[in-house]
Amino acid sequence: MHSEAATSFRTRVIFAGTPDFSVGVLEALNQAGHDIVGVYTQPDRPKGRGRILSACPVKEKALELGLTVFQPDSLKDVNSQNELSSLNADVMVVVAYGQILPNEVLQMPKFGCLNIHASLLPRWRGAAPIQRAIISGDNQTGIGIMQMDKGLDTGDILLEKTCDITDVDTAQTLHDKLAILGAQGIVEALNNIGQLTPTIQDEAGITYAKKLSKDEAWIDWSKSAVQINQQIRAFNPYPIAQANAKSDKFDSKVLRILSASVISLAYDAKPGEVIECTKGSCIVATGDGVLSLEQVQLAGKKAINIKDFTNAYKLEKLS
Repeated sequence: MHSEAATSFRTRVIFAGTPDFSVGVLEALNQAGHDIVGVYTQPDRPKGRGRILSACPVKEKALELGLTVFQPDSLKDVNSQNELSSLNADVMVVVAYGQILPNEVLQMPKFGCLNIHASLLPRWRGAAPIQRAIISGDNQTGIGIMQMDKGLDTGDILLEKTCDITDVDTAQTLHDKLAILGAQGIVEALNNIGQLTPTIQDEAGITYAKKLSKDEAWIDWSKSAVQINQQIRAFNPYPIAQANAKSDKFDSKVLRILSASVISLAYDAKPGEVIECTKGSCIVATGDGVLSLEQVQLAGKKAINIKDFTNAYKLEKLS
């Protein structure tokens, strides 16, 4: 049984979300004892080689929790809006839903729509805040609970939680940390709904986190070892940083680099040249500094650690 003492009143919540990032938030709201009157998620999509219609992670979790699921193609049509309105929600919590909400929907619930954004706004508005924070060398990020308005991540901030970005964080590890913070933040916000002071975003600090493109995955070896390592970490698990590789056994193959580290070493080599490739170690020169490769994947093969890779190949150059 849920304790209803956790909240001053049992909030009627509509939840809207689609991917993994949203699942922990849905679980946290359910556990906190809020009355989740409906879960909105994207329609089932064909997935995998068989193109089989598959439910997204949020739908799977909602059904497991016995919640009512709605999957409209759009919330712009009147029928969908009437259906949502009839749920009579106090608030709608939106976490990576994947649809733009029309103004009518934003204003429907008593306390409007709240969004969890995975950055400290106004830095990194947009689609890929986690990856952009790592690739830019930020040492801190966090989550913001935002009162949604009709702009892109432009609403007032009700609550923030910060977290450090370590020099070994990947997009995956940071995603997991922020998902936990986001779940804590939204529960806190709902427990204090109506009492939080909104903070207007400072126009001076705006940056945009545009979606990652596969073209960005190619490594430019003239950059510094630190910058390349940030790229490798930001692009793991997707789309994975890559380079053209030459070795003793092939002239040109795509090598994906999942993990590396910056090391201190005096060297005399051009960017992309392999300084040392012995059993268990592969060290590459960059425009500034040296990178030690840790986990790699040749096109069409499994990802392996550098020890196994160097047992099979002697890498000569990356471009």
